[in-house]
Amino acid sequence: MSAMRPIGAVVSELAEEFPDLTASKVRYLEAEGLIEPMRTARGSRRYADADVDRLRRILRLQRDEFLPLSVIAERLAQPDAASDGPGTVQATRLRAPRPRRMSPAEVAQRGGVDASTLKELTAHGLVTEMDSSAVDVCRLVARLHEYGIEPRHLRSFRVAADREIGLVQQALAPRRGSASSMEERELSAQLLALLLDLHVALVRQRSSTLES
Repeated sequence: MSAMRPIGAVVSELAEEFPDLTASKVRYLEAEGLIEPMRTARGSRRYADADVDRLRRILRLQRDEFLPLSVIAERLAQPDAASDGPGTVQATRLRAPRPRRMSPAEVAQRGGVDASTLKELTAHGLVTEMDSSAVDVCRLVARLHEYGIEPRHLRSFRVAADREIGLVQQALAPRRGSASSMEERELSAQLLALLLDLHVALVRQRSSTLES
């Protein structure tokens, strides 16, 4: 069952990625019909994991693609149309953010895991730096744990990620020096998005075995 939290906890949870986010802005997005949290008997707002994920997507669309709320509403109404092309992963999500260093205790607390799990993630190479990017990994691992998937089961994902990064570096090597650093980052993000789109397409292709 997803954890229900008040609006202040939601703002704190998203503060790392969206430091300018306020409770007033969250309420404004609700007034515009973009999010709809649960209300308690006393009228207090309570947000589930799905609400926070939806809010995170809205804020990313505003920040990364500069979309007006009307267009964002259309995007949200078409969850399968997550990108402008035939794929599913937006390149803007793959632009490396500027990570903030954290203590292991802060990473574990923000990521929703305990210290032993964080230590195991580090041992398996799933967490390599104690920063905001590690928090994202921990949050996903915590949700996978609900299905009985442990960190030791996920080592192949780190290996696959390393291979994809290596493939991108190899593909873009001929362009080195002929493009600005910003253009290189954009090309890297676009190529990674295509690789992940291929991964999703292959998984979908084979998902029929789960239904048989």
